[in-house]
Amino acid sequence: MLVYVFAVIAAVSVVIVAAYLFRNLGRGTEDADPNGATVRHAGVMLSALFLLVFAIAIVVPWSTADSARLNTYSEGQAIAGAYWSAAELPAPVNRQVQSELHDYTSFVRDKEWPLMANGRLSAEGWRRLDELRAQVTGLKATKDEVRDARSAVLGKLGDLSAARRQRAADAKQSSPSGVLVLTVLSGLAVGLFPILAGARPRGMTIVALLVMAGLVGLGVDLAFAIAHVFDGPLAVHPDAFTAVLQEFDGTPGGG
Repeated sequence: MLVYVFAVIAAVSVVIVAAYLFRNLGRGTEDADPNGATVRHAGVMLSALFLLVFAIAIVVPWSTADSARLNTYSEGQAIAGAYWSAAELPAPVNRQVQSELHDYTSFVRDKEWPLMANGRLSAEGWRRLDELRAQVTGLKATKDEVRDARSAVLGKLGDLSAARRQRAADAKQSSPSGVLVLTVLSGLAVGLFPILAGARPRGMTIVALLVMAGLVGLGVDLAFAIAHVFDGPLAVHPDAFTAVLQEFDGTPGGG
């Protein structure tokens, strides 16, 4: 953090020194006009800075959220694959494994999902997978068909564990606080700059200024809304797990 503070101080110091030297050398002209070169240049640069920070605050989290959403569907496909592969296991293990996969899916959707807003997954979810894997691994197979079915289920459970680990990593992703702070500060600077520069808007110019300020505020709010993958109004929802449960419950013999 101190590095950024020193960078700001250094940049401001360079401008102050340059302005002082040019004034003493008699170079340049007085520029107190709100529409002068100084104000126009500063306004353009502030707008560019806000757009740059806003793009970072929106594009990066949005890409992360899209990736996390796709991963939830990959996890759902792994659950469904393990469920249907388990049907080839001998009874009664096949029904037990399918029931536990159904319960795991319900657990993730209903109980674990709210925890991910705080950046973590439940330890119970890992325990459920470990017990399920141990149950399938411990199944004695004397026929090739059973061995093949057991290998298929274990392979899908491996895919499920990998997708779950990725979801755990996605749950920890959020926009850096520095980017959000800079988005707010640059947004305030863009909104207040015309007034601070000496402009006194009247009539329709006030309307234009207010519209601009409102849109900037909306953009800043959007940056906060998408700051965390699994929290906020634009968070990723457990639609993939709901679809899997509907597949299980809507199919004869499912659930």
